[in-house]
Amino acid sequence: MAEQCVGAVLNTPKTVNPRRCSFSQLNQLHFSSSLCKMIPRKPQSGSLSIALNATSSSSAMASSQHLPPLSLEALKTSERRNEVMDAIQRSIGNCLSETHLDVTVPSLQSKTRGKVRDIYDGGDYLVLVTTDRQSAFDRILASIPFKGQVLNETSLWWFNRTQHIVQNAVVAAPDKNVTIAKKCSVFPVEFVVRGFVTGSTDTSLWTVYKKGTRNYCGNTLPDGMVKNQKLPANILTPTTKAADHDVPVTPDEIIQSGLMTQADYEEASAKALKLFNYGQQVAMQQGLILVDTKYEFGKAPDGTILLIDEVHTPDSSRYWIAHSYQERFWNGLEPENVDKEFLRLWFKNNCDPYKDEVLPDAPAELVSELAWRYIFLYETITKSHLQLPATEENIHDRITRNVTEALASLP
Repeated sequence: MAEQCVGAVLNTPKTVNPRRCSFSQLNQLHFSSSLCKMIPRKPQSGSLSIALNATSSSSAMASSQHLPPLSLEALKTSERRNEVMDAIQRSIGNCLSETHLDVTVPSLQSKTRGKVRDIYDGGDYLVLVTTDRQSAFDRILASIPFKGQVLNETSLWWFNRTQHIVQNAVVAAPDKNVTIAKKCSVFPVEFVVRGFVTGSTDTSLWTVYKKGTRNYCGNTLPDGMVKNQKLPANILTPTTKAADHDVPVTPDEIIQSGLMTQADYEEASAKALKLFNYGQQVAMQQGLILVDTKYEFGKAPDGTILLIDEVHTPDSSRYWIAHSYQERFWNGLEPENVDKEFLRLWFKNNCDPYKDEVLPDAPAELVSELAWRYIFLYETITKSHLQLPATEENIHDRITRNVTEALASLP
């Protein structure tokens, strides 16, 4: 039933009738999303033609010649899915929805509850606990088994591999759901980077574009684009917090309002674009398109800008299957995705997630499907298996023990 629900969301046709391209041609075309340009040509007979200039690294090409292209079918038929689904279903009642380490770990002080993370003051350090809460539309929609572990371990994997671009705040990772970080002054700006015109939320690029906006967060957008089309170049669309939601802002507004100095903004924005470019390259090597994401930065006491929070997770990022993207785009179909968009769309189709005081419960099959997709994405990118907990020990008890021991060992 999960596949039926998800498929109904993914396969909704659009009104565009693009020119067809043979599947064999698409299958042979390997492209790097950080290097390709999708350029609309003049429509002929009511169709849209897209020219794709592709350049790929020799290592990525070699990989594509020896491995079958990644497809969404692997989500439905792999042996790994059956193994993981059993664990997911056993753990639905053991999700980490709330934490209270300020009560169970004596050395921790105040607690800040975010949408997904609970942050504790540990004196010289911050203890960031990634829960299983699922957030969208500025609200909590559900709790997803193993989600917190996936987000935490995905971020740690990327933190380790992006130090050539920017330093990060990670000190230790004593638990599957926990990162201990250096304290720093956090910039009150989220650096949202986008490579495609897409999305379904009120602040998504497609939503504002179809309303006629052509200047967004300081970026000039070309006319004539359609949903899910690649932008001529990656763009930065920063947001800032107001009450409980994100507000798009321009670079000038950020600097004029004193949220960041011009020097800090220029450095952070340049690093954000480099991180995204690198993330697109890594994702493409594994058959994925990194569509958009967000980064957060802070400033250490010595003035160093640090990458904080999460990196390229399925919560902060949108991923599409690269192999099928072009053909589905040309056929007017939504891209095959490996993120939470299908759950967003389910809520949009069954309620008003922005206005309804009480939301319906997410179907159990969609919760399980999303948990598996998070794990699938982690394992696809890292080329490793997520180490599921060996026992069904209470997650909060495990975290309490591991955090207590870790803080005692830190200077």
